[in-house]
Amino acid sequence: VQLQASGGGLVQPGESLRVSCTASGSIFSTNVMSWYRQAPGKQRELVGLATTGGYINYVDFVKGRFTISRDNAKNTVYLQMNSLKPADTAVYYCKLLQGGTEYWGKGTQVTVSS
Repeated sequence: VQLQASGGGLVQPGESLRVSCTASGSIFSTNVMSWYRQAPGKQRELVGLATTGGYINYVDFVKGRFTISRDNAKNTVYLQMNSLKPADTAVYYCKLLQGGTEYWGKGTQVTVSS
């Protein structure tokens, strides 16, 4: 199983960005795909998750600004980030959980700066 994240970049405060993560290999029909982020000098933290069954949840600090969606047919999860702040600067990672095993992608850098 491999996870490939893409779509990161440099944006100004208040702008939007969408990152995506595609899983390939032996992907189960039931799984959970999550987004995490890790800012410089900080621990990796959960942003939100989406199940194949359509359940989606977010941590409080991104509610109302970030939206997670997924395309099960493409094994892809998206993270739409709006009203970005410098504090959102981080490497964004996706994680796949299936059959009790976690798989991580390499991450994509998101930088919010004027």
